[in-house]
Amino acid sequence: MFEKNRLTLHNLSCQRGEKRLFAAFSAVFESGQFVQLEGHNGIGKTSLLRILTTLSQPLSGEVRWNELDIFKSRDSYLAQLLYLGHSSGVKSELTPYQNLKFYQQISPCKAGEAIIWQALEQVGLCGYEESAVYRLSAGQQKRVALARLWLSQAPLWILDEPFTAIDKQGQQQLTALFEQHCHQGGIVILTSHQALESKRLLRLSMQPFKSDCQD
Repeated sequence: MFEKNRLTLHNLSCQRGEKRLFAAFSAVFESGQFVQLEGHNGIGKTSLLRILTTLSQPLSGEVRWNELDIFKSRDSYLAQLLYLGHSSGVKSELTPYQNLKFYQQISPCKAGEAIIWQALEQVGLCGYEESAVYRLSAGQQKRVALARLWLSQAPLWILDEPFTAIDKQGQQQLTALFEQHCHQGGIVILTSHQALESKRLLRLSMQPFKSDCQD
């Protein structure tokens, strides 16, 4: 079980080029919450996730993890975060097994060989564990990245379209894993074009930015 945690967003604004994506966006995410960000394409969902993972700076506003500014306490914050973005983020020259072994060495993870094999089995990669990732299909490469979820001991999971290229059975397995993570006191924040089925799921709608000069 995880300790109580809280991620607080206060008056966030984000701009890309000449376009303001959102402004004065506030929310609080707490232990046990499973949250899906919703909104039309281009509204800023991925940009928001990049801010929450410190990959981008907001135009204004602040983000706090347990009352500490995430940009001022970046190292300790990232040690408690697992982020899976659009890119698989795996090393293409390594095998799925080697990728998970490497991740196990650099991140807060469950230890041991058995958990690696369990993760490979969960994502349907048994039989491919010794193939270089660049030889795998796009869907299989995505599964290598997702396998890290079964190893991770980070309380905060932030995921951008984790169900892309994943079949229905895989989607159900992932959803069950997210529910289990939240049941243990973790936090899951994700975007998805798929309709998720979970009694635990909370939907947070992002609204388009409107300037003062708009009607």
